[in-house]
Amino acid sequence: MRSERPYSKISISSKAAKSLKNGHPWVYGNEILSSEGELVDGSIVDCFEGSSWQGAGFYNSGSKIAVRIISRNSNDVFDGRFWYRRILYAVKYRMTVMQGDDFKCCRIIHGEADQMPGFTCDRYGDIAVTQIACLGLEMNKDVIYKALRDVFDEIGEPLKGIYERNDLALRTKEGLELFKGWYGGADYPCITEITENGIKYSVDVENGQKTGFFLDQKYNRTAAARIAKDKNVLDCFTHTGSFGLNCAANGARHVTSVDISSQAVEMAKANAVRNNLEDRIDYVCEDVFELLTNMAAKKDHSYDYIILDPPAFTKSRDTVDSAGRGYKEINLKAMKLLPRGGYLATCSCSHFMTDELFRKMLSSAARDAAVSLRQIEARTQAPDHPILWNVPETDYLKFYIFQVV
Repeated sequence: MRSERPYSKISISSKAAKSLKNGHPWVYGNEILSSEGELVDGSIVDCFEGSSWQGAGFYNSGSKIAVRIISRNSNDVFDGRFWYRRILYAVKYRMTVMQGDDFKCCRIIHGEADQMPGFTCDRYGDIAVTQIACLGLEMNKDVIYKALRDVFDEIGEPLKGIYERNDLALRTKEGLELFKGWYGGADYPCITEITENGIKYSVDVENGQKTGFFLDQKYNRTAAARIAKDKNVLDCFTHTGSFGLNCAANGARHVTSVDISSQAVEMAKANAVRNNLEDRIDYVCEDVFELLTNMAAKKDHSYDYIILDPPAFTKSRDTVDSAGRGYKEINLKAMKLLPRGGYLATCSCSHFMTDELFRKMLSSAARDAAVSLRQIEARTQAPDHPILWNVPETDYLKFYIFQVV
């Protein structure tokens, strides 16, 4: 390690050092033992276990995560060239795993998985939509955004604008204000059109979920659609209609798509018209729990394929048990409503509902429904949302397709 470094130093516990050595990029406030030099929120600090340097990261005393590691290379200089290299590396990875049109609409930066903790960047054609949940990155965003533009200029696909969707609640935990708008004072329309799996969508980067669209299910939609031909499909929690649209385009006899949000239903209807699929899909604005309950009361077994794509029922360990009950309720009802030989696609997008817990829940629901699950596929998020095995927070999406027998 270089002998002269301009950063303040913190001494961390052996537990924190072990975590860093194993590749996890966070140091919690209660793992800091002492410090040397002035600790300024948003600045870079060096982390040591004794005399052993463990990495450098952004410090924030107001956050439970006191340090987010951005480098384990003591020769790194954190200037524009550093962020350019970091972004170029991430973009080249996407160009490899998301080829052709898939690269036009994908996640470019996936936080910790791209060594940029607390930073998300999604691409919708010539628009980049960002979310920052790290004070240090917020303070360096001008340099980072320039690097982002430079990388896309270099590959010959320049960005028209960068929209900041900094309305996520995590920012408040970092002491950051909530806001959204075009970076640099640009004024472009917030509605854009994308094409995914051959389906056209209108995306609202200002008001849509996440950064405007759920990009992580891209290939799961393809998998779900592969078995939809000639089936009556019930698409639950449809949001912008994506699973139902993919199934209809792949030959489903008919699709009923359901969402509790009237705004989402209207956007999904417009997407059906945009793809000339409005005659094959009808839309219902209703709570899915109530809908499934009413169908069970009526002994309505008219659907032979049910898709469950609910929002995250839990965002903390404290609510995992109650979330498990919610997941079980909808899956149990779906299993009971399906005829023998029917099909079920089901998922969870919560990191805290681990794959082990999700599988246990599905097994319990199947026992209570007196059915067996014949697994067709077990999947996770698309590779533009990479999973680092030593950072479990990056592994969050579980997706299964079964035949119910």
